[in-house]
Amino acid sequence: MFTILLGVTVALLFAYLINEFRRPANYPPGPPWLPVVGNTPYIRKLAKQYGGQHKVFELLGKIYRSNVIGLKLGREYVVVALNYPTVNEVHRNDVFAGRPNNFFIRLRTMGTRLGVTCTDGQFWAEHRSFVTRHLRQVGYGRQPMQLQIQNELNELVDVIRERQGQPIWPGSILSTSVINVLWTFVTGSRIPRSDDRLQRLLRLLQERSKAFDMSGGVLSQLPWLRFLLPEWSGYNLLRRFNLELNEFFAPTIAAHHHNFSDDKANDDLIYGYIKEMRDRRDDPESTFTDRQLTMIILDIFIAGGQTTSTTLDLAFMMMVMRPDIQDRIRKEIDATLRPDELPQQTDRSQLPYTDAFLLEVQRFFHIVPVSGPRRTLADCTLGGYRLPKNTTVLIGLRTVHMDPDYWSDPEVFRPERFLACAKDSTGKAHLHTDRLMFFGIGKRRCLGEVLARACLFTFFVGVMQKFELLKPTEGNPEMEPSIVLRPGITLSPKPYEVVFRPRL
Repeated sequence: MFTILLGVTVALLFAYLINEFRRPANYPPGPPWLPVVGNTPYIRKLAKQYGGQHKVFELLGKIYRSNVIGLKLGREYVVVALNYPTVNEVHRNDVFAGRPNNFFIRLRTMGTRLGVTCTDGQFWAEHRSFVTRHLRQVGYGRQPMQLQIQNELNELVDVIRERQGQPIWPGSILSTSVINVLWTFVTGSRIPRSDDRLQRLLRLLQERSKAFDMSGGVLSQLPWLRFLLPEWSGYNLLRRFNLELNEFFAPTIAAHHHNFSDDKANDDLIYGYIKEMRDRRDDPESTFTDRQLTMIILDIFIAGGQTTSTTLDLAFMMMVMRPDIQDRIRKEIDATLRPDELPQQTDRSQLPYTDAFLLEVQRFFHIVPVSGPRRTLADCTLGGYRLPKNTTVLIGLRTVHMDPDYWSDPEVFRPERFLACAKDSTGKAHLHTDRLMFFGIGKRRCLGEVLARACLFTFFVGVMQKFELLKPTEGNPEMEPSIVLRPGITLSPKPYEVVFRPRL
């Protein structure tokens, strides 16, 4: 009997190992994986060696001579799209429109699968439609949004003036301006810069961005590590992040419930959502709840709180690294806007070089080098390879934005590439931007694109109107600007210092 049991155990173990090592039929090429952990240790080791997960994916693409790479991270099949045709296919084909349903995604939204960013199907469609519609009702994408951005620009200029002549890291003051635009649309009011809650929120967002990668990091791939290494795996960080975010949003939501009346439904997003909750209170299948509202707010701040301010930070960094470009931008602004005229998004067409510069900052630095993750909703193909249903798909944006066959000299920072524009059927010139995917394309295009573009342009032009950016005369060597960015969910510059000198 013992011999039989041993034989059965060995046979089951052998079958398990065969299944663990097996690659699905016609699965994209990639490194062999180990049982249980898959390629996770290998990818993490290379990411540390080469400076980020995105660089590992590009390296594997070259090693296996493929624009689609197949991996297994933990127990998940993960595929990475690495060129324009495959990236475009993932963005536009509905079979790739799902989101993974793994431990990291659920922990991100406090153990649930809620919000807008990380949901899919009818639930996602219903809530995305609601958020889009109600943000527009409170002025998103229209003149009230532009006025709010200009108000924040005025305060940002005042903050810079208070510290004129002193070395400043722009990243330390930009996030507050962007967050306050978001906060006003969501809650109907802004938060003073001196409010400790605001600084705590910004710190949490920054910590989260550095701690994980786009695939969720080791916590997504090996969730059982939370029991053994809760601090190292990032589990404690996410729990702390969730707790503090709840504490941050809960009083505001409670105050809106207390002060609600039907005539306030169009004042901000929270009032609009509460009205929808009340209209559906007799529907037992309604998905409009306080928890879902909290997750929607969380999504908005995670998506918009970091990327726009980081891009602005990089734009100002390039002003001190490339004074020739700064001079040309300043001359263009002076020739177009009066000194007392506040810039707005509609001025973009009148400032073509400035607009081209901001596009080049986004292309060159690609602060979201890998986007997603997506989930295949059925068995499908990508780049000629077969992907099983529920495969996680990552989107390699950096490889598209740095493709030498398309851009010719992608490693060169050259705004002029966007001035070599053609004319459309009406004879109007337009910038050549068909392969720029900063905000994604298709149905899952970023909700915050309109706001991000307006903030980026208005804040940058407004500051350049008022100040000249210089390197400190006695600079700290450790605070020198660098085009080498720090890895994370998004890439970010290391802190650097500039002096904002008022223009006469």
